[in-house]
Amino acid sequence: MSKLTIVMYHYVRDLRNSAFPRIKGLDISSFRRQMDFLQAEYSFISMEDLTACIKGSKPLPDNACWLTFDDGYRDHYEFVFPELASRGIEGAFFPPVKPVAEREILDVNKIHFILACVSDANVIVEELRSLYLESDLTQSTGKSFDDYCVDLAKPSRFDSAETIFVKRMLQHALPEIWRGRFADFLFGKYVSVDARAFAEDLYMSPTQLSEMVQAGMYVGGHGYRHIWLNQEKPQAQLEEIEKNLTFLDGLDSPTDDWVMCYPYGAYNEDTLEILKRKGCLVGLTTQVGIADLQKHPRLELPRLDTNDLPQ
Repeated sequence: MSKLTIVMYHYVRDLRNSAFPRIKGLDISSFRRQMDFLQAEYSFISMEDLTACIKGSKPLPDNACWLTFDDGYRDHYEFVFPELASRGIEGAFFPPVKPVAEREILDVNKIHFILACVSDANVIVEELRSLYLESDLTQSTGKSFDDYCVDLAKPSRFDSAETIFVKRMLQHALPEIWRGRFADFLFGKYVSVDARAFAEDLYMSPTQLSEMVQAGMYVGGHGYRHIWLNQEKPQAQLEEIEKNLTFLDGLDSPTDDWVMCYPYGAYNEDTLEILKRKGCLVGLTTQVGIADLQKHPRLELPRLDTNDLPQ
């Protein structure tokens, strides 16, 4: 068999007792129910099983399923790791290096928690409008704020048009220096004035990741800074990937036949070429679908979101 259901998770936490109940995550009780469902319907595989299948030494079992967890959250250590260990399941975890090793909160997470602190994303849209106008960015960007709204305010599978607009403006649409300033201002206003302490609570530590590797979990690549690789020049991409491999080596996680999980699902031909040179076996996208190891390029495998499956 060559079909593989790869399930993608991000926040998995005790939402009922969370200070941020509106964060778009999976409650631990729902996660346990989903594990019950998946164990009844699928055969979980390990990284070793996946490697053997790709190299032709062993086919996948029927209804093969692989669990992947992005972004290195402490939730994964506190809630997911013990749950998987108790069930004898190997999970695959993909932490970005900078927040884990340097305790610096990523802008993408600042955005998530800013949005989680308001009941209506339009509040943040209007905040951005004010910041944009006060900073007189129309002249330097050549675009009005409403031009950005027309281009970016388009709903996705799980987010409203307003939420997507906020994410895209602060992730990549605005010039980098202004993205950072606006995200910092809004994070300080709505979430926390102590970003470093927040990062300490949000992300796993290298020690915790090493413990998970020693316990049989797989830890792979998710970049150094968690950036849109397809918007970077080849040399910058290479540096991201090499720093990531150095970090994995320090965890005693394999750096031969390793897995790259693309931040934001973003990559290009340069990324693929670099990964081939660096011995990457598998690349994980955010494209929606069941992976077919005979059909899909192994560096461009699709995944399902946890929300695509019963909980």
